[in-house]
Amino acid sequence: MNQEERIITRIAADIGLPSQRIAKAVALLDEGNTVPFIARYRKEVTEGMDDEELRMLADKLNLYRNLEKSREDILRFLSEQGVLTAELEASVTTANTATELEDIYRPYRPKKRTRATIAKGKGLEPLALALLKGIQDPGTVAESYINDEVLTAEDALAGARDIIAEVISDEPQPRKEIRNLLFNRGLIVSRASKQEESPYEMYYDYSEPIKKVQPHRVLAMNRGEQEKFLHVKIEFSDELALSVLEKFYLRNINSDEAKEHVLAAIKDGWKRLLFPSLDREVRNELTSRAEEQALKIFNANLKGLLLTPPIPEKRILGLDPGYRTGCKLACIDETGKLLETTVIYPTPPHNKIEASAAVVKKLIEKHDLNTVAIGNGTAGRESEEFIAWVIAEMNRDIEYTVVNEAGASIYSASKLGSSEFPDLDVAERSAVSISRRVQDPLAELVKIDPRSIGVGQYQHDVNQKRLEEVLTGVVEDCVNQVGVDLTTASAPLLERVAGVNKTIAANIVAFREEHGAFTSRTDLKKVAKLGPASFKQCAGFLRIPNAENYLDRSAVHPESYKVAEKLIRLMKISYTDLGNPQAIPAVNIKETALELGVGEPTLHDIVEEFKKPGRDPREDVPKPIFKKGVLHLKDLKAGMELTGVVRNVVDFGAFVDIGVHQDGLVHISQLAEKFVKHPLDVVQVGDVVNVTVLSVDVHKKRIALTCLGTG
Repeated sequence: MNQEERIITRIAADIGLPSQRIAKAVALLDEGNTVPFIARYRKEVTEGMDDEELRMLADKLNLYRNLEKSREDILRFLSEQGVLTAELEASVTTANTATELEDIYRPYRPKKRTRATIAKGKGLEPLALALLKGIQDPGTVAESYINDEVLTAEDALAGARDIIAEVISDEPQPRKEIRNLLFNRGLIVSRASKQEESPYEMYYDYSEPIKKVQPHRVLAMNRGEQEKFLHVKIEFSDELALSVLEKFYLRNINSDEAKEHVLAAIKDGWKRLLFPSLDREVRNELTSRAEEQALKIFNANLKGLLLTPPIPEKRILGLDPGYRTGCKLACIDETGKLLETTVIYPTPPHNKIEASAAVVKKLIEKHDLNTVAIGNGTAGRESEEFIAWVIAEMNRDIEYTVVNEAGASIYSASKLGSSEFPDLDVAERSAVSISRRVQDPLAELVKIDPRSIGVGQYQHDVNQKRLEEVLTGVVEDCVNQVGVDLTTASAPLLERVAGVNKTIAANIVAFREEHGAFTSRTDLKKVAKLGPASFKQCAGFLRIPNAENYLDRSAVHPESYKVAEKLIRLMKISYTDLGNPQAIPAVNIKETALELGVGEPTLHDIVEEFKKPGRDPREDVPKPIFKKGVLHLKDLKAGMELTGVVRNVVDFGAFVDIGVHQDGLVHISQLAEKFVKHPLDVVQVGDVVNVTVLSVDVHKKRIALTCLGTG
């Protein structure tokens, strides 16, 4: 089995799919195809692998190729050192993980100046090896090593023990055995570094078996340690570790005196070298696992947020709340076009409530607005009360909704925000962003670094490069799943389309501004730097709603246009029938696919596009909650039944916005009548859920909710 076959076999085992399918998907990725393109337009090749499976495959492909690169490097290093035996080569070749490879290479890795290297420099390595073999009279033998650097026999034996201590720290077999014991029988322990009130108080006197500790607790302890509130350590039985080492090193030593020296070296090596090294390894592994779990949660939460359904028919008054600087207002029409901006001062310290109400009423009347979007930041509660009062005063059908404004200020101060609205100040741009988040969340949120959207747990504590990779993939998958209107899409949205980079996105916008709206997908071929490869990747995801060619409005890829045209003739329908589900006759997919020489999945997708072109998957998601009245934290009572929106999902439950400017927690045990392994199995960000209030702590602003018995 060659290297690539070995990689494909491992990925297949990890993902639980046949090696043949994995090999085909790997070939597509290696050809430069994007994940969205493969997921949508190469279903026949991968037998329907979705974007999540393909992302997982791509991650594992990168992991295992890096592992193979490390294997090659280690074999080369060992060969260059002249220590590569057939047995050692076999060990390196069969190692399955980076940790195993590191364990094998550790004894041969060039070391900095240590007690052992100093002793070796004094010529004491043969004495150390002799002790390990059980020489009968170590003291007498040690005398032969006395020289200008080794003044006494005891100095020689001490140096030999230092060498043995390093040997026992580096030996792969006992190291692996003790590491496994640490994970299965060790404890992670946390103590307070200072007795102050903090978010980490539950960890001031805390211990838990390593094998049971939850990922979010690991990240919490890590953060508490970084902020100097906690001291975290691993605890493990010295006796258990020493028994493993003694079994490995003392079993063939018959000399009591040699055994005494080796045992002293074992104890020193465990305390000074091996345990600190394994402590770091275990902490790093726990952190790595916790980070991957955090990334998984952020992935799911961000996907739920990005796929929040658009509300395109709304004419919106966006309100960015504030105290001293006032509340910034932005009016937008159904298309997101900015109509007007201004500032009002209904909140402390100004409290110009009547004057502010007059401005709001005038704007609503002037621009025929029907919705108010209120940011949930500073002064959000007072702003919501003010708007609810204004709505009650007006004889119009107006609703409002509270919008998560995370990241709006970052967009507002960005180069993109400045270029979009050069004449507006930062806060006014935020008000526009808040408005547009209601109208089309996906189109607006792609303008913001996904790390700033705030729908994860401990996102600032995980590896930022890995976080960016994962979140970029989520955004890309969501954008391509929904599709993009080529006639109106902004450059930031176009950048997320498969095969389109920042330069090409800018060129598409420039082409549109110079030549007018695109009327055909083939016009894309005229865009600078958008070559055949990019066209193949992006064309199916870019839609032209009013194109003369119906297929340009749909998700049918241009490479399948001839098949689609043949199908139209076979169905005996006209182009005017497309988009009308009742006019599209049923076909036998299997037989028709054979007749047209096309794969069954592709044919199925074409038929669905005939029924409803460019169908938006967000249509199936519950719409945001709109309100006319306001609820206060103090109004909540145990037993109240409410409707809320899931704002965040974490390992231990879900946070739900029930309209009181303080999200309530539905603990994992309260999410469903059945056992829930993880909250993501039951809910995701954006879900509208019915909840009952269990308890309210007004002082600590904590709300406990349950979904049990709410239907």
